[in-house]
Amino acid sequence: MSQITVLDHPLIQHKLTLLRQKETPVADFRRIAREISLLACYELTRDLPLEDVTIETPLEAMTGRHISGKKLCLVSILRAGNGILEGMLDAVPNARVGHIGLYRDPTTLQPVEYYMKVPEDISERLVIVVDPMLATGHSAAAAISRLKAAGASQLRFVCLISAPEGLKVLTEAHPDVEVFTCAVDRQLDDHGYIRPGLGDAGDRLFGTK
Repeated sequence: MSQITVLDHPLIQHKLTLLRQKETPVADFRRIAREISLLACYELTRDLPLEDVTIETPLEAMTGRHISGKKLCLVSILRAGNGILEGMLDAVPNARVGHIGLYRDPTTLQPVEYYMKVPEDISERLVIVVDPMLATGHSAAAAISRLKAAGASQLRFVCLISAPEGLKVLTEAHPDVEVFTCAVDRQLDDHGYIRPGLGDAGDRLFGTK
């Protein structure tokens, strides 16, 4: 698998177009973001290892298959990451959850960390880092560096929309991390926003603008 995968399923692309529209209200924006992240979760977990198990159906015994090893760990980059975390949990409700609090300095566009809480056994789990937007890439790269320092060695990153600049920063900083995105947009503007993008994902998720 190449390091960058664009999730081009028709349902994802249809819903992403609805999400981008400026007239989409907050409630619909949240719902659609959750639906997209649920669909994305199917795509990025399609290669999880399986093992055989013996079960009893109402009629007879059979050999079924379930996911082997430790459960996933989903790590949300606060605050906007929570907007797609819930959809991921709809698909894998038993996943462990971690949070990293980062904000982007408006002058330098560099990430500043203010919070981090992850499972103690993160080194034994596949870690999926979630954030709706990959703009400059600095926050994602910083979050993954902190997770590696905490022991994580199996990491994937998923976002709804990415910019070429952010993909370059992230893949150069962490060439071992697979990146899943629903769209690669044209570019960043002078304020670090993705164009055409969808605006500020956090503000649109939480109605704070």
